[in-house]
Amino acid sequence: MRELSEQEVVRREKLNNIKNPYPEKYEVNYELCDAAKLEDGVTGVRVAGRIILMRKMGKMSFLTIGDIKGKIQVSVKVDMIGEEAYQDFKANYDLGDFIGVVGEVFTTHTGEKTIRADEITFLGKALKPLPEKFHGVEDIETIYRERYLDLIMNDDSKKKFLFRSRFIREIRNYLDEHGYVEIETPILNNKASGALAKPFITHHNALDIDLYLRIAPETYLKRAIVGGFTKVFEIARCFRNEGMDATHLQDFTMMEGYCAYYNYKDNMKFLQEMLQTIIMKLFGTLQITVGDKEVDLSGDWEAVSFRDLLLRYCDIDLNVYNTKEKLLAKIKEDKIEIDSDTPLEDLGFGNLVDQLYKKVARVHVVNPIFLTEHPIELSPLARANDDNPEITDRFQLVINGAEIINAYSELVDPQEQERRLEEQAKLKANGDEEAMPMDSDYISAMEVGMPPISGWGMGIDRVVQLLTNSDNIKDVILFPLMRPLNEDNRDSE
Repeated sequence: MRELSEQEVVRREKLNNIKNPYPEKYEVNYELCDAAKLEDGVTGVRVAGRIILMRKMGKMSFLTIGDIKGKIQVSVKVDMIGEEAYQDFKANYDLGDFIGVVGEVFTTHTGEKTIRADEITFLGKALKPLPEKFHGVEDIETIYRERYLDLIMNDDSKKKFLFRSRFIREIRNYLDEHGYVEIETPILNNKASGALAKPFITHHNALDIDLYLRIAPETYLKRAIVGGFTKVFEIARCFRNEGMDATHLQDFTMMEGYCAYYNYKDNMKFLQEMLQTIIMKLFGTLQITVGDKEVDLSGDWEAVSFRDLLLRYCDIDLNVYNTKEKLLAKIKEDKIEIDSDTPLEDLGFGNLVDQLYKKVARVHVVNPIFLTEHPIELSPLARANDDNPEITDRFQLVINGAEIINAYSELVDPQEQERRLEEQAKLKANGDEEAMPMDSDYISAMEVGMPPISGWGMGIDRVVQLLTNSDNIKDVILFPLMRPLNEDNRDSE
C-alpha cells in the first residue's frame, strides 16, 4: 500500500467532515469563460470549477476557480453565505477541490471580474495536493505521464489542446463545405496495407487469426470510391511499429482525403488553399514562428523534384545513381551516415532514396515546398508519370523539415497495381520490413473499376506541433504512450 503524505492524510480527514463530498450533479447557467465577460450587476450566476487559487481570511476570502477554457475570481464573505457555511469552507476546502458558486458579478478595485458568492456548494475533494502554482508543472516526465496536472497548472498546454480541437474542427468544416463526406474504416486489418511501414501485429481470439493495426486508411477509402463516393475523408488513428523521436510516434492521428477525377496537381492547389485559409482564420497571419525561424506560408508554394532537392544538398544525381547498388555505393563513398531501423543493404531503391533525402536534404527545408517526382519503388500505390514511368505523380508538403502532407494521383490500373505489390512482396521477403504485402482483396476491389483519383494524408499531430511551435510531438498529444514505471505501480499493489 502506498504511504500517504501528511497533506493527503489531512485531506482525507477533511473529507469525513463534509456532508456530501461527491454530489450527483450541479446545475450551471454559465461557463467560466462566459461568466468572466458578464457586465457588473448580473445576478443569479451559477458556475462551477476547480479551486486553483485561494486566500482564506477572517470574514472574507478570495479564491479562483478554473477549467480548461477559463477562470474567474470568487469572493466569499461570512455575511453573504452565513457563519456555518463560512467556517465549513475555511476548515475543509482545499486547493484542487471542485465547488459550485451562485452569486452576482462585480469588478474589484484592481479591475478583476469577480462573483460575489451568495452560496457555495462542495462538489468534489482533491485527495492529493496540486503542484505549486508559481512554478506550475515543469518536469517533462510528469507533464507526459500526468497530463491532467499539466492541464490544471499550465496555461500554455491548455491553449495547445484547445487549438488542436479548433484546427480539426476547421478542417472538418472546410472539407464539408467542399463536398467531402466523412466515413470510417477498420483499425484491425488482414493486411498491413496503405503505406510503407512496419506494422503492429495483434491476435483476434474469436477468429483465431493474426491481424495488423491500421498503418493507413488508404485502401479502404479508395474502396469507398469504387462504391460510388466521389469525395471522402477520415480522421484515423494509425499505428506504425517504428522509431520514435521529436516528430514521430508509433500511434498517431492521420487525416486522409480522396477525390475522384482529381490529379495530384489539383490537390496541390486545393490543400494549399485549405491550409492557408484555416491558418489565416486561426492566427490572422500566414507568418508563423517555429523555434527560432520565421516560416512564410503565404503565396504559391514551390514545387521541387526529389532529384533537384538532393542536388541542392549533396553531389548525388538520381539520374546517374539510378539503381540500389549504384546509390548505396555512392552513399558509402561519400561517407554519408544514415540511421535506419532496416540495414541499408536490405532496403529497396525507393526506400534508400528516401533515407538519403531525410538525412541530407529535408532538415534544410524551412518555407513550404511540394516535393515531387518520387521513385516508383517508394510509391507502390501511386500513378506512374506518363512521360517517365520510373517516377510517380506524387508530392509531399514539407515545412521546416517536417513532412506534413503526402499526396498523389492514385494508381487505378489493377493489373499494374498487382505487379507492383508483387515487387513489394519480394522486397518484404528479402528483409525490407517497411515494404507492403500483396493485398488480393484490394486488387479485387480495383477490378470492379476505379475512376481517376487523387488522395492525400496529413499527420494531424505533426501539423499541430508545427503551428503551436512545440519542441516535441508529445506536447500536442494529450496522453502519449509512456513506458510504465515500476515504482508505485498500482497494478502491483
